[in-house]
Amino acid sequence: MAALLRYFRDLDTAEEAFQEACLRALQTWPHKGPPRDPTAWLIMVGRNAALDAKRRVRSIGPLSDADGISDAGDDLTAERLDESHYGDDILRLLFMCGHPTLPATQQVALALRIVSGLTAEQIAKAFLVSPAAMKQRITRAKQAIAEIGVEFDTPGAAERRTRLAAVSTMIYLIFNEGYGSTPDVAAAREALADEAIRLGRLLLSLFPTDPEVFGLLALMLLHHSRAPARFDANGEIVLLDEQDRSRWNRKLIDEGRLLLERAAFYQSPGPYQLQAAIAALHARASRPEDTRWKEIDSLYQALEAMQPSPVVTLNRAVAVWKLHGAEVALEMIDPLRSELDAYFYLHGLRGALLKELHRPDEARDALNRAIALANSVAEAKLIRRELDSLAIPVPS
Repeated sequence: MAALLRYFRDLDTAEEAFQEACLRALQTWPHKGPPRDPTAWLIMVGRNAALDAKRRVRSIGPLSDADGISDAGDDLTAERLDESHYGDDILRLLFMCGHPTLPATQQVALALRIVSGLTAEQIAKAFLVSPAAMKQRITRAKQAIAEIGVEFDTPGAAERRTRLAAVSTMIYLIFNEGYGSTPDVAAAREALADEAIRLGRLLLSLFPTDPEVFGLLALMLLHHSRAPARFDANGEIVLLDEQDRSRWNRKLIDEGRLLLERAAFYQSPGPYQLQAAIAALHARASRPEDTRWKEIDSLYQALEAMQPSPVVTLNRAVAVWKLHGAEVALEMIDPLRSELDAYFYLHGLRGALLKELHRPDEARDALNRAIALANSVAEAKLIRRELDSLAIPVPS
């Protein structure tokens, strides 16, 4: 998509070209097998399809059928389309989506749609808005891009700096979409976490002295270090306190902690650094009971002051639960219900707190609400286990 946009410099044309290339791949690859360089094949087929469409409009003879690309053609394509540009194109596309004329919400939504290929429904969940509202947001952003005449060029150093916060948000949301994937979700989404980390490394090469970029990359690495232990052999979610910590990736943990140390040198803490510091405290605990919840609570308080959010407060409530008990944590999150009523994790946490407080009827209501909002089969199974443990009738 990014390479096609670099070629055509028109968002709609590039998107249509990419969709046409994917359609032709679905039609031909199952029978002929994929080419040696699938990325180059998709770019060339998409480019030729778009050029063919433009020539038809101008009443010029069509190009030869792109489906007939041979293996030799694949090699030629790989030579003509330097693979080293693909990663740079993606980061360049993120900076284009971060054009300051667009509202911040449109910048990020457009990037998630175009760069990550997420549906409007998936993006809407990340923003806690309706799919219809998100579709309108994306449409307006694309219209604005066309009206403004945004160039698909690498912005200068000053422009990159002004767009850094938006691009960082885009990369982290791409990571979350991939990290949040469960074994029952399409494997393509799992690759988003690795792609976000790759983009984070590229971003750090552009901003090698920005502490928040250090913090962003550290945060993603520290979270990703727990990926091998997050699911059991049956693909079911394993909660943090129950994970086999020997399976955590120590190499990623060490790299994340080193990045945090380098960020601290600048003495300019920001939201990503605070979140990464919280993740680092979890990573340092060899056993759940060794977790330094008081420090985690203090970091969440600093994050709340710096970047107020009901989701931050919800996350802090877990630390408060560990320190002061379920009753105090429940009092903290109950006021969030109006803002986070469509948020799976709010109702899951409420159910767990109510269960510990021996209020089974209310716990059941909260957990049933959570199961209705589950984003995957694995999440639904997790809540089902909580419901079963209440030892009360569960609706079929």
